Amino acid sequence: MITVYEKGGYYSAGQYISPEEGAAKGFRPENGREKTMAYGIMAAHNLSGDMTHLKMRFDAMASHDITYVGIIQTARASGLTEFPLPYVLTNCHNSLCAVGGTINEDDHVFGLSAAKKYGGEFVPAHQAVIHSYMRERYAGCGKMIIGSDSHTRYGAYGTMAIGEGGPELVKQLLQRTYDIDYPPVVGIYLTGKPRPGVGPQDVALAIIEKTFNAGTVKNSVMEFFGPGIENLAMDYRSGIDVMTTETSCLSSIWETDDTVKKTLEIHGRGGEYRPLHPDEGAYYDRVLHVELDKVECMIALPFHPSCAVPIHTFNENLADLLHQVEERTKTQLELKSEPESLLKKIRNGKFYADQGVIAGCSGGTFQNLTRAAEILNGKPLGSDAFWLSAYPASMPVMMELSRTGSLTKLMASGVSIRSAFCGPCFGAGDVPANGAFSIRHSTRNFPNREGSKPGEGQISYVALMDARSIAASALNGGAITAASDLAEIAEDPKYMDYRYDDSAYKARVYYGAGKPDPEEELVFGPNIADWPEQIPMPENLLLEVASAIYDPLTTTDELIPSGETSSYRSNPVRLSEFALSRKDPQYVGRAKAIRERELARRKDPAAADLGGYDPKTTGIGSVVMSIRPGDGSAREQAASCQRVLGGCANVCLEYATKRYRSNVINWGMVPFTVENIESLNIQPGDRIYVPGIRRALEGEDDHVAGTLIQPSGRTEIRLDMKNLQREERDVILAGCLINYYAGK
Repeated sequence: MITVYEKGGYYSAGQYISPEEGAAKGFRPENGREKTMAYGIMAAHNLSGDMTHLKMRFDAMASHDITYVGIIQTARASGLTEFPLPYVLTNCHNSLCAVGGTINEDDHVFGLSAAKKYGGEFVPAHQAVIHSYMRERYAGCGKMIIGSDSHTRYGAYGTMAIGEGGPELVKQLLQRTYDIDYPPVVGIYLTGKPRPGVGPQDVALAIIEKTFNAGTVKNSVMEFFGPGIENLAMDYRSGIDVMTTETSCLSSIWETDDTVKKTLEIHGRGGEYRPLHPDEGAYYDRVLHVELDKVECMIALPFHPSCAVPIHTFNENLADLLHQVEERTKTQLELKSEPESLLKKIRNGKFYADQGVIAGCSGGTFQNLTRAAEILNGKPLGSDAFWLSAYPASMPVMMELSRTGSLTKLMASGVSIRSAFCGPCFGAGDVPANGAFSIRHSTRNFPNREGSKPGEGQISYVALMDARSIAASALNGGAITAASDLAEIAEDPKYMDYRYDDSAYKARVYYGAGKPDPEEELVFGPNIADWPEQIPMPENLLLEVASAIYDPLTTTDELIPSGETSSYRSNPVRLSEFALSRKDPQYVGRAKAIRERELARRKDPAAADLGGYDPKTTGIGSVVMSIRPGDGSAREQAASCQRVLGGCANVCLEYATKRYRSNVINWGMVPFTVENIESLNIQPGDRIYVPGIRRALEGEDDHVAGTLIQPSGRTEIRLDMKNLQREERDVILAGCLINYYAGK
């Protein structure tokens, strides 16, 4: 199904060939790296003149309503006068306006006023999810787009798109650059044609299962090529592409063809098309061969998209696989008592889900919902426990589903139709009942992503499946069913009857890109607050451990929960109260106590007791220790909340994603790594003394010597801070990105 070639390989005449075959043709890696599609696009956007160390500017940006307020506030504090590139502000995350009183809609009012003042494009709530809108309106061949959402992926349109934390978008607004060392490029070689009933989510889950734990494409560009692409419709390609975030890759790019050309023409942007292909002899650091005809219908079990198995395997091994889920539940949710067994959901040898959801940038596409409608075809879901909801990803998609009759078929079956909204992806919509099991065509199934609160005794589960198999399961009362098992399941057509009608956008969207009005006043609601002041890095640091997390992986959802906390994203201090609340409820109290000691030291250094260290030159800060932090969302608040609470560093074995590490840096914290960190048995209350940290950052040191102070004694440790670029060091020295730009 999927074969990984660790030694890489070459592109030749549309095919993958091995390193040995490439060498026989005279191909060389040093020349071949310049022949990838990714290289050409990054070179066209790079201002450094050095392809080893990239400094790139993007063609457009996008943010949604739990990120754009903080981004604009940061940029405003750093000298923003107008948006220098098209900046799209969508409202698809906090659009319910149902939690926290007026504060969600206050953010929307602020966003519209900012679009008017600085010259941006404002998409009101319920019009489109962020990535559907960007595909329809902005993605084009050879472009680069950056978004403050991790699933910013438009590779199937020939656009290299990157999801990052807010500070990286701030840099673009201030006409700075996105700085990164040239990334590895991994070839994704597609052959064959998907079986009937197998959808894009199935292909994506198979790739994620193969790559995530091995780190095969971590922080790499995934370059899709091969004869299999021509067998895939545009929505199918985008459905695979948008889920590549869950491999922990940096970005993606696909070969383009007539399917892309026709899609852009349908959207009135035919001039954005150009053919993209690797050049003969293009070299890839690794290659994945995906045989589309061998991919099966998949299910990703809680609590990660990489926990994927074929649905047939799941149904044949229910007891064993459900036991594994229960063990993960107890471990990851740190339960003190046994949860109700999932085995109770097995009836007559079949496992029954309680809920289905097809939603968001991955699930709510025209093709997915059309296929679900064809499978259900008006047949009733029934009046038992199982229910199904569908969220078309944009108003044009909704209108076209209505025109073609698919919407009527879905509603006739009892499917609940909702407006464009990302809530089911992060716990703000369709929260299941306690103990319930939801099957979803959405992007993530991390703990609490469905909205439950294990700390309050609420536990529910999400498994990821394709819309086709969700519809097939719905036909069977919620019994997990592979769509490929349906008696008469047609294959997905390459082209679909789709007409793009953007009249809903023309009626409601504010098209202000490039038309700033400096006289326009920003409108601030009572919950919109400025970032609190942060101080520069002191000469020496005395770090106190406020939380120690020994899970193999820590997601951004665990660092700062999603769901109802999203309402406070515009208020940094209030939001910080939720930091690590589901993972380590004592963290906030510990961090605050450490911060108070630092405030007292600043007020009267002579009275501070730092255990023998000089209080005049040594600052006190909290630190979070973990193994691999930062998987998942691009949200900057996963780092900024730590900083607001007095955090000065993270200490870990390695960072799960580049974007989380960048967030740590941009908020003025040192991204330390320590080899064999598990063996040190670091616990809350332990301290780490780091002498000369300011001097090390001012220079080019890639590590500093520290002293770990524990009740059992002192241990000398090496704190690595490799690959810190000059500007990143200066940001940390200044205390945060806002300070850095204010100082300049």
